[in-house]
Amino acid sequence: MSVIGFDTSNYTTSIAYFDGVSGTNYSQLLPVKPGELGLRQSDAVFHHTKSLPELSGRLFCNIDVSEITAIGVSTRPRAVKGSYMPCFMVGYSHAKLLTDALHVPMVECSHQQGHVAASLWSAGRPELMDQPFLAWHLSGGTTELLLVEPDNRNVRCTRIGGTTDISAGQLIDRTGQLLGLPFPAGKHLDTISANATHSDFFSVKCNALEFSFSGVQNKVQQYWDTGKNQADTAAYALRSVCAGVLKATKNALKIYPGLPVVFSGGVASNSILRRELGEISPIFCQPQFSTDNAMGVAVLTYRCQEG
Repeated sequence: MSVIGFDTSNYTTSIAYFDGVSGTNYSQLLPVKPGELGLRQSDAVFHHTKSLPELSGRLFCNIDVSEITAIGVSTRPRAVKGSYMPCFMVGYSHAKLLTDALHVPMVECSHQQGHVAASLWSAGRPELMDQPFLAWHLSGGTTELLLVEPDNRNVRCTRIGGTTDISAGQLIDRTGQLLGLPFPAGKHLDTISANATHSDFFSVKCNALEFSFSGVQNKVQQYWDTGKNQADTAAYALRSVCAGVLKATKNALKIYPGLPVVFSGGVASNSILRRELGEISPIFCQPQFSTDNAMGVAVLTYRCQEG
């Protein structure tokens, strides 16, 4: 038994194969013009439509199609009412064609559920999907603290905290734009921050489980304007993100004592975040499965077939 998963987010086209033990993910980052901070949905749909056939071809030339028992696909950003982005329809259309052609069932999930599943699988902790835990979804569009609970063979993600305005990824990308770095800026900030000589950061005010990052953006601008270099400014922004996430996590653990804390999303691959949050014994996935990918969708699809 093996499955295929599709994910066509606003940043990455991806398709994955999973056989219950190991898997392969093929992905391609969507092109963004220099100086811009993302894509219009119409452009994202175009690039997914262009990229997915090539990625599918690379995957299917290495697997036995006769062993495929189900097709999975992310159809929306979050599993809540009103969550919708047109780019996910590209993955859905390809998944529907395959299910009809192969006469196998289709499993739908959200992009967020896929992120959480990819993190647990690549961290070697898939058993957590059968018990409650806390999870952060830190990405270009989302900074949410989640209570995750089993939901048949899927996971149910309930937002309990996070940012009240811009996401961690938006703050990072805007900092990258300020420093003249390419989009997405996360990996670039991570690399240059290793050369920082200062340990400054802005202490984000946390109201229970929520905080604001828009004020941090202003502080980063002010910090840069004082004449600080790229490395110190990058580290300042990243440490400020860590400060807010750490405060909210500690507060959450007072409400939900003993629950594991899992990190997912592209921002979760940041080395400063992984280092600064060590005191809460976080569970981080392999960096390549922090960014948008279809592997988590495939893992959830396999689990649904097992059930």
